[in-house]
Amino acid sequence: MCWGDLVSGRPSWLVTGIGELVADPDLAPLTDAALVVEAGRVAWVGPASSAPAADEATDVGGRAVIPGFVDSHSHLVFAGERSAEFAARMAGQPYAAGGIRTTVAATRAASDEQLTAHVARHVGEMRRQGTTTVEIKSGYGLSVADEARSLAVARQFTEHTTFLGAHVVPAEYADDPASYVDLVTGPMLAAAAPHARWIDAFCEVGAFDVDQARTVLEAGARAGLNGRLHANQLTAGGGVQLACELGLIAVDHCTYLSTADVDALASSGTIATLLPGVEFSTRHPYPNAKELLAAGVRIAIASDCNPGSCYTSSMPFCLALAVREMGLTPAQALRAATRGGAEALGLSDVGHLEVGAKAHLVVLDAPSYVHLAYRPGVPLVAEILG
Repeated sequence: MCWGDLVSGRPSWLVTGIGELVADPDLAPLTDAALVVEAGRVAWVGPASSAPAADEATDVGGRAVIPGFVDSHSHLVFAGERSAEFAARMAGQPYAAGGIRTTVAATRAASDEQLTAHVARHVGEMRRQGTTTVEIKSGYGLSVADEARSLAVARQFTEHTTFLGAHVVPAEYADDPASYVDLVTGPMLAAAAPHARWIDAFCEVGAFDVDQARTVLEAGARAGLNGRLHANQLTAGGGVQLACELGLIAVDHCTYLSTADVDALASSGTIATLLPGVEFSTRHPYPNAKELLAAGVRIAIASDCNPGSCYTSSMPFCLALAVREMGLTPAQALRAATRGGAEALGLSDVGHLEVGAKAHLVVLDAPSYVHLAYRPGVPLVAEILG
């Protein structure tokens, strides 16, 4: 979702009384700040004492204002739930990718109306927690018809949709994975492409190997879809290297990284999208984001909201985990969850509040963005103004 510009139809609009404004996540916040919105875009940013006149004004009473979160990795089109699987993991059972097939069966059995209502509920959760742009993947249909309808449902909520037919091999192809790859890169891709901007694959033990993932991504490129990749979530495999070799804009998970992987990420510029909610839910080790930044790797933070390995829609929660468990400062985590996510989606007008950006203003019921990590679990989003 990149919500419509809710203020585009109103006259110029001054937002003042901002105690702390994060206009550019790469720079220090502005204090005692104001901004002006015109036609749904930021038209002016600066000290409140210098604010120009506007047709309307809103005083946020000393609260902090940040850009809306950009969640660049989510799986919202599904039916059912897997709480029993989570409970088993917390009791010591290891996580494996095979649980995805449970959700596939429930998703195939659900109606379009049920899937749409389910996505709407999760998108609403995200919105209330400050997410204003989201990417949504398919991947729980794994048939031509179900992948196409999953993407059609997702497209009702966002233009940032990803075809993930190569999530796992479905049960009916368990003995013939090569034929399933042919299906994904042939009829399934043809049906999915009109509803998708991206193509993705899960390059991991129990899912698809490097050669299969390469085949899927190259087929997607020929169909006009940009590539993304799930990689190195469960093992230190070759997925990150593949993403860097192909020049993908982002590679997601990056839980298990070798020195060569880090070097490849730094030299290629491919963004490492980190998903701390997954490590929380699966008890796998957290990647060291601090070391990645020190090595020159670009990073993003996303929720990976899904029914199996990470059932959270909360970007503030993921941000707090990144600070506590991945070594990031609150400023670095906020940057990764806003501008970093925008960069992972190839977007330049969200994830910040500089002049020309979409006016996705998140007002926190706190004096500083630092409270997002300082007060984890507290619902700090007071309102979204655009």
